[in-house]
Parts: sequence; structure tokens; C-alpha cells
Amino acid sequence: MTEADVKAQLAQYRQSIDNVDAALVHMLAERFRCTKAVGVLKATYNLPPADPSREEYQINRLRQLAKDADLDPDFAEKFLNFIIKEVIRHHEAIAADLGGKETAAS
Repeated sequence: MTEADVKAQLAQYRQSIDNVDAALVHMLAERFRCTKAVGVLKATYNLPPADPSREEYQINRLRQLAKDADLDPDFAEKFLNFIIKEVIRHHEAIAADLGGKETAAS
């Protein structure tokens, strides 16, 4: 391979990586739009922000998906735990916000 070939191949790989990164950002944004709606529903009906049984199910499911995709399941679990932590933080904020509005309206 010539230096020009190597640079062209590198540019092609990087373009693919950039495309995947853009898709990940859009998919995460959609996921958080959905989890925000879940947070509002939970807060409205006074449900806890966290659901440990759902989290355990999701972790096991994602670990299996990672194995099937030849991705390190430990990495996949860390990634999901990061997302879950952020979702719970959002749900707590939504509950606090809705609780404050209900108190202010009373």
C-alpha cells in the first residue's frame, strides 16, 4: 500500500466512525426523549424514579446483545449503567419539579 492509499483508507474509516457517532447522538437523544416521558408519568403517579428490577433486566439483556455482537459485555454494562444513572437523575429532577408545581398550585 502506498502512503496515499493508507491515508485514503484512514479517511474512509474515520468517515464511518463520524457517521456512527452522529447516529449514536441522535439515538441517545431519542432515548432520553422517551425516558423523559417515563419520568413525567412516574412523577405524575408518584412512582419511584428508579426501578431496580427493570434495570437488572436491561443489564442482562444488553450484556447478551453485546455478546451476540462481539462487544465486551462489561463495557456494554458500564455504558448502560452510565445511562441509567443519568435517567434516574432526570427522573428525580422531574419529580422535584412536578412536586414543586403541585405544591405551588395548592
